[in-house]
Amino acid sequence: MNTPVPSRKLIMTTNRSIPKLAVSRRLRSTPYTPRIEALGVSDYSIVNHTVLPKGFGRSTQEDYWHLREHVQLWDVSCQRQVEIKGVDAARLVQLMTPRDLSKAKTGQCLYAPLVDEFAGMINDPVILKLADDHYWLSIADSDVLLWAKGLALGFGLNVNIDEPDVAPLAVQGPKAEDLMARVFGETVRDIRFFRFSRLDFKGRELIVARSGYSRQGGFEIYLDDSSIGLDLWDTLWEAGSDLDVAPGSPNLIERVEGGLLSYGNEFTRENNPLECGLLKYCSFADKPDYIGKKALHEINQSGPVQQIRGIVFDGKSCPPCASTWSLKSGRESVGHISTAIWSPRLQNNVALGMVSAGYWRVGQELNVECGDGTTREGSVVDLPMM
Repeated sequence: MNTPVPSRKLIMTTNRSIPKLAVSRRLRSTPYTPRIEALGVSDYSIVNHTVLPKGFGRSTQEDYWHLREHVQLWDVSCQRQVEIKGVDAARLVQLMTPRDLSKAKTGQCLYAPLVDEFAGMINDPVILKLADDHYWLSIADSDVLLWAKGLALGFGLNVNIDEPDVAPLAVQGPKAEDLMARVFGETVRDIRFFRFSRLDFKGRELIVARSGYSRQGGFEIYLDDSSIGLDLWDTLWEAGSDLDVAPGSPNLIERVEGGLLSYGNEFTRENNPLECGLLKYCSFADKPDYIGKKALHEINQSGPVQQIRGIVFDGKSCPPCASTWSLKSGRESVGHISTAIWSPRLQNNVALGMVSAGYWRVGQELNVECGDGTTREGSVVDLPMM
């Protein structure tokens, strides 16, 4: 008698526990993870092989208002640093970006698109110039380290390229400056936007920049010694006890309203800087030389065929935008939305999307085909939506 073969059919159960993220050397925790977990982190994402806290049990709207009114600590250790150091460091960094870095000064932070030979976006880091021969590229989610090493080898450049032990901690919100002054002293108030200073923290010099992934103002602390990460967090936390300090993370509503783009979401290597609205960061003069200059120059001459724009559309709160949604003018497809969410301040759905040339002027009416099967009336708006 033949024994029946057990069914391989997946058995679903309503008693499943919430899946847990298995963290290893491949998926890294951070110096702040113990405090993040003690404060009740509810969601993680993975960026640059590193955990990024995404929620703490509050609704996105509750988090949005708190960020706009108070101060938050963000574990953004996932903003990994690609360190380029040596006599050819300036040349290599310039080869990677169409932004002219010839006048960059030590102590400056520079937002810069990185492009490949076809002018495709590799990444859009903030470049910190630590010295004439020393740079950090604070990157979004892609493996810039390997690309930089390949370019250095191919061009025979005399540089050292590494990923140092640096774990940024962001302090964001309108009360951020007061909190930072309590910990780092009043000189923190003198740091200009997109500049950094080296400030003392209990005998350890740390790079502190006036920057961050929000429009609410704040700072990023580039911790270069993981062993003091918990002390840094605790010191800031205790100093902000009367400022309503809370753990947080980049807020989706605030990001869309602020027109802050996310690599891998609003754009990828399939897009060029002009499609991303980054023309002002691109040089077409004889100098500097950079990878992809010929391709980007040709795109500039003919003009981009599409470009990222802000969109507002009506109706009830939209569902999460897990995949792109179509934008239409009549029956014609004229682009897509990559990120959308309800704005309690604007009392409308707000979105970021790639819109075809001829349809991206402010006020252009478009229809949004949402993920819930509905079609909503919308229009193109300026970014940021402040």
